[in-house]
Amino acid sequence: MAYYKKKKFNGKWYPRAVTIGRAATTDEVAEILSRRSTVSKADTYAVLTDLGEVMGELMATGRSVKLKGMGTFYLNCRTRGKGKDTPEEVTPSMITDVNVSFIPEYERNSRGEVIKRPMIDRFLKWTDLDKD
Repeated sequence: MAYYKKKKFNGKWYPRAVTIGRAATTDEVAEILSRRSTVSKADTYAVLTDLGEVMGELMATGRSVKLKGMGTFYLNCRTRGKGKDTPEEVTPSMITDVNVSFIPEYERNSRGEVIKRPMIDRFLKWTDLDKD
């Protein structure tokens, strides 16, 4: 079950997804994955704890990382201040922040409609968190 609250923006009300409780931990994810596979919880945990570092190393070489069933992770950068007038003036020292962006995996049918998004439960039900 997913939760939403009603939020006002520019004079109109909209639903906004919210999370409740604490975040699921690596240990919990490892436990669930080990029950769904033949891999032990300890082995799953070890792989999960190294995953971020490995992805960081790959992205540092200019590559994106596509994980089946999840999506694609890639680096993007930001600069503060004004841009330069010519390409020759652009330098790495202008970069002030680096973030990881994510595009969830999806599949489209022949009409271009999204038919599969593995990270979103197809039986997802929304509940109004403001209701008593």
